[in-house]
Formats: sequence, C-alpha cells, structure tokens
Amino acid sequence: MGTVNYLDALKLQDKLISRRKTHKISDTVLSLQHPPTYTLGKRRTDHNLLVPESDLKTIGAELHYTQRGGDITFHGSCWGVGETGVWVGERKIGAIGVRISSGITSHGLAFNIDPDLNYFKHIVPCGIADKEVTSLRRETDLVLPTEEVIHEQLISCFARLFGFSDLIWKEDAPILPDNGEAE
Repeated sequence: MGTVNYLDALKLQDKLISRRKTHKISDTVLSLQHPPTYTLGKRRTDHNLLVPESDLKTIGAELHYTQRGGDITFHGSCWGVGETGVWVGERKIGAIGVRISSGITSHGLAFNIDPDLNYFKHIVPCGIADKEVTSLRRETDLVLPTEEVIHEQLISCFARLFGFSDLIWKEDAPILPDNGEAE
C-alpha cells in the first residue's frame, strides 16, 4: 500500500476487523509504511519518550496512543531469541505489537528496511534501554531490492509460515473506497 498515514491505516484496519468479525471477508494482511510516527501501546509508557511531545512536530513526527500491546515504537519505513521482536545479534531490526479481540489479531509487526535511525534516539525503543536499533540497510553490504520487492518477499514468507496459500495481491487499491467501506 506504500506510505499511509497512521490514523488512515488504523481506520482501515478497524473496518477490516469489523468485516472479519462478521465473516464478510477472510483473513487479511496489509503491507504498508507510515510517515515518521511513534506509537504507545496500552501500557502508556510515556516515560520512554525522551523528548517533550511538543518537540515531535519539529522533527516531523507524530505520536499516537494505540490499543496494541507493547511499549513505545517508532514506525518510519515497522532473528533471534530473547526480548520480543526481531533481532540481529544485540540489535533490534523489527518490533511486534499485537491486539487480540474476539479471536482476531490486529496491529502487527514493523521491519526496519531503511528508516532514519536518528528517530530512535528520541525514545527507549520498546522499553529496552540497553540495546541498539538497526535496519536491513545497515546490516547488509548488499544492494537492497526496492521496498516494494521487500514487502512482497515479507508477505510471501509470512503467508508460507502461517499456511496461507490463496494470496490475493491488491495493488493500487484505494485505502477506503468512496462509500467508506473497506474492500
């Protein structure tokens, strides 16, 4: 879906959840990015935001409170064992924030392809003070494929891992059709 404002994506997600609860649609995965956005989970760990909220606009970022689990996270372009998330050694490359309601999961994961890592200096990412945040770009010496290709690969791996075989790719679909109903 490309880059989508956090609140627009949340509105779409809520409509899809409602339609899924009433069995109007099957399981759905969205692949998108947000402009620079910080989110706080249900624990409301405001103390892990290291700058005044009023300063966020100055750096071009927004803050939103969410119903997902977890701590503060940065979304800007969102493998190991231990702390929750996706790790490369001692560096976090991905975050997971999930909400489960009526057996339906929402929110999801963030995978750092090539964000401006300076945004992470303004928070204690996921409440973990002694670890670095990294990105795919920083961790590899390879020329990365386009973000579109990386998103397709991520969704394909996700689908294979969770046993989805009937993928429907909707490219250039409107976020919300004119009638306000999610497709």
